[in-house]
Amino acid sequence: MQDTPPGAPGHPPDLDADELAALDAHWRAANYLTVGQIYLLANPLLAEPLRPEHVKPRLLGHWGTSPGLNLVYTHLNRAVSARDLDAVCVWGPGHGGPAVLAGSWLDGSYSDAYPDVTRDAAGMARLFHQFSFPGGVPSHAAPDTPGSIHEGGELGYSLAHAYGAALDNPELLVACVVGDGEAETGPLAAAWHSTKFLDPVHDGAVLPVLHLNGYKIANPAVLARVPEAELDDLLRGLGHHPLHVTGEEPATVHRLMAHAMDTALDRIAHIQRAARAGDATGERPRWPLIVLRTPKGWTGPAEVDGLPVEGTWRAHQVPLAHVRENPVHLRQLEEWLLSYRPRELFDTRGRPREPVLAHTPHGDRRLGANPHANGGLLLRTLPVPPLERHAVAVDTPGATAHQPTRVLGGLVEQVLEATAERRDFRLVGPDETASNRLQAVYRATGKAWQAETVPTDEHLARDGRVMEILSEHTCQGWLEGYLLTGRHGLFSCYEAFAHIVGSMANQHIKWLRAARRVEWRAPVASLTYLLTSHVWRQDHNGFSHQDPGFVDHILSKSPEVVRVYLPPDTNTLLAVAEHVLHSRDHVNVVVAGKDPTFDWLGLDAARAHCARGAGLWEWAGTERLGEEPDVVLACAGDVPTLEVLAAAALLRRHLPDLAVRVVNVVDIARLMPAEQHPHGMSDHEFDAVFTRDRPVVFGYHGYPWLIHRLAYRRAVHPHLHVRGYTEEGTTTTHFDMAVRNGIDRYRLVMDVLDRVPGLAVRAGGVRQLMADAHHRHHDWIRAHGTDLPEVAGWTWPG
Repeated sequence: MQDTPPGAPGHPPDLDADELAALDAHWRAANYLTVGQIYLLANPLLAEPLRPEHVKPRLLGHWGTSPGLNLVYTHLNRAVSARDLDAVCVWGPGHGGPAVLAGSWLDGSYSDAYPDVTRDAAGMARLFHQFSFPGGVPSHAAPDTPGSIHEGGELGYSLAHAYGAALDNPELLVACVVGDGEAETGPLAAAWHSTKFLDPVHDGAVLPVLHLNGYKIANPAVLARVPEAELDDLLRGLGHHPLHVTGEEPATVHRLMAHAMDTALDRIAHIQRAARAGDATGERPRWPLIVLRTPKGWTGPAEVDGLPVEGTWRAHQVPLAHVRENPVHLRQLEEWLLSYRPRELFDTRGRPREPVLAHTPHGDRRLGANPHANGGLLLRTLPVPPLERHAVAVDTPGATAHQPTRVLGGLVEQVLEATAERRDFRLVGPDETASNRLQAVYRATGKAWQAETVPTDEHLARDGRVMEILSEHTCQGWLEGYLLTGRHGLFSCYEAFAHIVGSMANQHIKWLRAARRVEWRAPVASLTYLLTSHVWRQDHNGFSHQDPGFVDHILSKSPEVVRVYLPPDTNTLLAVAEHVLHSRDHVNVVVAGKDPTFDWLGLDAARAHCARGAGLWEWAGTERLGEEPDVVLACAGDVPTLEVLAAAALLRRHLPDLAVRVVNVVDIARLMPAEQHPHGMSDHEFDAVFTRDRPVVFGYHGYPWLIHRLAYRRAVHPHLHVRGYTEEGTTTTHFDMAVRNGIDRYRLVMDVLDRVPGLAVRAGGVRQLMADAHHRHHDWIRAHGTDLPEVAGWTWPG
């Protein structure tokens, strides 16, 4: 790796007195505004002595990290203004939300977003009042915060978000403040390796600022307590050139920070110029990183009630906790606020004085107004090719079979080709693109890779737009950052391991839900998971790779955001893919198989079926026109659909007079009441499909209790019997997985016999045939290692 770039600029110039004074004025103003947001309900400019009624009754917020964040905001302003940079910042210690709000209020972007919060005393009062207050704004950086693309509660994800934002944004600088607490998390640890995927030609740059203030909530921070040489070894090993800023005397820290920022930006500019001119050495560059060491709660109370606060864990949230009741605390708060010399910073009308704004950028260059931090403004329609190019012909249901995700791979390949010049679509996944049968994409682009290559490698490319790293957290972080800055993408993952990013999915769902309520935020492309290599088809793996529960997790979240689709064949997968790739502000989960699956529907029928979300397959049932069925066989998922149709065929053969209705569900939220989910059915719609009082035997892809939870209010629920995965897993044949979990065709037939009144007695012989089939299956697979010929060779009778 390149360490010191040849020809790099020399020592950046030191600050002159005016620059230093202006930087310190902005920083003090931001600190004042931060403290005011945490504490003050009135009297924002301290125009009169501070009284208890000026203080909020509930003190909420995080002071400890905020002075460091304010310092970064101040110095980024200087750099952006001086160099005319296109820049955003990901604020990892997002609990320092008041600092980010203070910076955007000072640069005017907050008033642009919220015209009633003007940049004067009245606006300052509103800024203070609304913070962590009912009807106001959260205590952390959130969708309400101008310039933010990162939820403040997401500790560990900031760096991956930053790299995602930089991908395919060659002129963008993404600063990323990494808190020393979140630096201890697994997701953050893996995200450091993003340097091996960042292309200095086509991508922007990420400038991490590792903020070491010494403590988390109550414990020392690991990286703050290791020797500097050891920390340097770690950071260099991760591909960075560390620049240290350490101190607590403001003038010294400002000079060091300005020097470090200039050095880092000079280095980034040199790396990019060399790469884009084609004269790079071929070695992976060592990107700069700033290590910022300042005291926790810097410039706050040094001591409270005889205990040290500044520089300790006690500064984490609210250093003075009893201001209304304790006159000593009230006096300390007033002294603290006055220590920033607010009259030097704001005029009598509360407007920031000229030195405070000396380095503040203008227009879209402001950190709070950069359109990349409101990515929907930049979003373009994704050129999804016509599905007819990829659809499989279906003359007769069940007569042919295809691998759904392999066919989808051809569609994604064409999307990558269509976006080759504009570069706004990426496929991410944890080392599973080919395993998930999506390898057609390599005809359009390679896998992003900046590290060493050897002759046996395949499909690696410095400018590749397929992203693979064996960290689901990093994959999702990259994609979230990419989507939130106005691009499109798809996350392909083994079904069982989507749980790893369950918390990240939850946070992104919360972000989207909150963003929908922020008028100035434009919709962004949806985050779509393609979950495959699923529970029912694990040839090389077993129990460890069998878990369909991610759907349960997702469907417990905000109904306006979450969508779950279980396409039963290739053409329905294509129809679902077309829909989700064009959708906005959703988290979509698509569960589809990669193994050969019967083709049930032609493209037109698949599109119509997906538009309905759930519907009758008349060709599969035996119900008579104008009469209610004796039983409903329902299914959701590719393998349950196969087993339900096989059961329907058995019933047709052995009990031809039984009126069977077959229902397939693609959009699982259709089972919910309309008032609980936008895709839900009214009771009248639901009853028309499932009846009110007939037995319903439902074969479901995942855990059966989810279907009960979604449909518990329906009239037919007492007659609903669901079969699904019940944690009976192992490495075995395909059909044996169904048998072990009671979702196989023979068990489904027995369920029908048990639930249709009077049928169990009349069809005792049929039940015995089904039980005998189970015994034959048991003996056959143990003798031959394959499924029964009648199962392996089964086709729809037509």
